[in-house]
Amino acid sequence: MAPRQAVLGMDQASFHHGAKPVFEGVSFLLDDARTALVGENGAGKSTLIACLTGALELDKGQVLKSRGLRIGALPQDTPETFADLTVREVLRRSLEKIGAGDDDWRIDVLLDEIGVSCETAEQRFGDLSGGWQRLLLIAGAARLEEPDILILDEPTNHLDLANINILETWLTAAFDLPMLIVSHDREFLNRVTDRTLFLRSDGMHAFKSRFSVAREELLRRDATAAAHRKLEEREVKRLEAAAARYKVWAVKNPELNKRKAAIETRIARIEADRTTAYVARDRRLELSDGEIDAKVALRVMGLTVRTPDDARTLLTIDRLSVAAGDRIAILGGNGAGKSTLLGALAAAFDPDLEHYDGQAAIRFNPATRLAVFDQSMRALPLQSSLLAYVAAAPDATEKEATRLLAQAGFPFVRISDPIRLLSHGERSRLMFLRMKLERPNFYLLDEPTNHLDIEGQEALEAELEDAEISCLFVSHDRYFTRTAATRFLEIRRGTLIEVESPDAFFEAQG
Repeated sequence: MAPRQAVLGMDQASFHHGAKPVFEGVSFLLDDARTALVGENGAGKSTLIACLTGALELDKGQVLKSRGLRIGALPQDTPETFADLTVREVLRRSLEKIGAGDDDWRIDVLLDEIGVSCETAEQRFGDLSGGWQRLLLIAGAARLEEPDILILDEPTNHLDLANINILETWLTAAFDLPMLIVSHDREFLNRVTDRTLFLRSDGMHAFKSRFSVAREELLRRDATAAAHRKLEEREVKRLEAAAARYKVWAVKNPELNKRKAAIETRIARIEADRTTAYVARDRRLELSDGEIDAKVALRVMGLTVRTPDDARTLLTIDRLSVAAGDRIAILGGNGAGKSTLLGALAAAFDPDLEHYDGQAAIRFNPATRLAVFDQSMRALPLQSSLLAYVAAAPDATEKEATRLLAQAGFPFVRISDPIRLLSHGERSRLMFLRMKLERPNFYLLDEPTNHLDIEGQEALEAELEDAEISCLFVSHDRYFTRTAATRFLEIRRGTLIEVESPDAFFEAQG
């Protein structure tokens, strides 16, 4: 168990990129809990972690750290140089951090503990799935580096539900040490963490409760502060009107200047102590709510979905009907064919067809306007500017594109920058903005929340619900799946079956 005296935190910490503040006046102290760090995309969470670990230096304030504290850390992205190393060589790097590079027996003990074969240890690290690469790096940081505290930045990235359940078990039962965990997966945070830190432009807000409870309390605080601020503004207006009257009356009776001065002093006191009301950045994530004329948006009959190399069949669909307004979650284990199914549907769509062949396996309503979100975001022209990409949408103008970019939270000074400079979360938001301009009424979404922050996920959920959009989506985000879907289809042994709820599937992944 990590030593109780381990200390890590910040005191009045600030960091800037040039003249732009990333975070300011941040203070917090971690304890022996598993703590969630939550914030909008761009709030500075990864930068804050880099400052905690010593990779970056603060501009102001200080990092509070007990002498000799050992930090185990997992970055968001796996280093590319690991791909050609063996699994054993990658894990040995964790041992080298504590000067135990020759203790290979520790690697064998770890692999046995987490159920990984000795043969796997000699495999090329790059040949493993992205999920298992991430799990092994987490296990190495938590076990082999013998940390006093473990810092994980987006640990569920690239993990399917089965691997997320493995990770949850590790973090709650196997790895008994303090943790700081950055994640946008709300259900994961509720299951794993018991303390929550919110990083915002108005500082750090700490709660000794899991995410969902802490979020409700933070929203109540914001609402109370906004109400107080409104009352203060009303009182200032009333006093200003009174001071203006005394100023007029004092022309005939100079003694009234004292009354006027007293009121102005009171106004200054209210202004100095005015309640700070947090205002979230306006970053609208909107989808088109174009209607489909007929009640059926898509019919699938006798469809066989095969692997991309055509080597084997993944699933068959005897009959599927998607009604206008249906929001369908596709459930299935890793490799079941979820993303391949979405790809097959997207490939069959032809916007130039007025009518589909009545014998075709996939038949879209001729009024369908399809939009596809691919989790890899390969379609983004990374060298193009934000403005050029959005303005290239049908019937869009530069003026409208500039307005929509501002609504989505992209400052005017950045709209001429190339897309490659955006974070993954900002790229996701940009893709949804461009799709809106194409006025689709049917969406195929492959892991749409992967890089969206919690506010973005909630905005997407609200848009799907309010706009009555037809949608098929794949997501390992359990919270989003329950909230956004109206129907659930599960791939079982190569067959698509409709189920009442996703809960049994989620539990089975454990």
